Amino acid sequence: MTNIHAGRDLDTSRPHSARMYDYYLGGKDHFPVDKKAAATVADLYPGIFACAGENRKFMHRATRTLAQEYGIRQWLDIGTGIPTEPNLHQVAQSVAPEARVVYADNDPLVLKYAERLMRSTAQGRTAYIEADATDPKSLLAAVEGADVLDFDQPIALSLNALMHFVTDDMDPYGMVAGYLEALPSGSALALSHVTSDFDPDVWVKVIDLYVTSGTPAQTRSKEEVARFFGALDLIEPGIALAHRWRRPADEDADAAGEPTDAEVSMFVGVGIKP
Repeated sequence: MTNIHAGRDLDTSRPHSARMYDYYLGGKDHFPVDKKAAATVADLYPGIFACAGENRKFMHRATRTLAQEYGIRQWLDIGTGIPTEPNLHQVAQSVAPEARVVYADNDPLVLKYAERLMRSTAQGRTAYIEADATDPKSLLAAVEGADVLDFDQPIALSLNALMHFVTDDMDPYGMVAGYLEALPSGSALALSHVTSDFDPDVWVKVIDLYVTSGTPAQTRSKEEVARFFGALDLIEPGIALAHRWRRPADEDADAAGEPTDAEVSMFVGVGIKP
């Protein structure tokens, strides 16, 4: 889970959701305060490690699917978070070296690591812009100003583990619709979102931990996640749990085996704009 609500200056006195997410993934870009908060979440919800890991695997599979099967060559990744290799541009360019990717976030923490996002292939391009996800018009204007993406050609909008930080009072559906409206036919939306459908009591406590630490958040049901896709054509298998979305038969499970639905607790989907 990566946060779009950080202040302008790095604050290491309070836990930060992006650094907590890094901890869940086994990374090293976090501080003791983040580890403590993440461990508290994990005590309540041990599945958070599976949830974070399966979210990354979904991003990889969705990116490959769009590149290989739908010919997508451009991505706009919003709510980027701390880079974790392989990142989206690395996955896309492993399929299509000419792929172009723009990352967007308004978090100064991400800016610190943005150099990792700029390591493109010679044939492709990558860029990072600082912009607020909740302001589609301004963010899209900044993207166009970067002169990396061609808005006359299909673009994949990647909203991974972002929208659960956009609460209902922030008009999340209007926000996503604003982005999709600016993209041409053949564009795509890839989205992942946590849910409390399988263990509501635990998720009430998890969300409360995030909120009390200064990060607005909420879960959504499968039906509420599906609403983000509006009139898009969902590709098979539609809205699914992250570990069930086009999981290859030969994909290695963790040592503990395939996670349960309740452990993952994240719905995902990919839709194509008619």
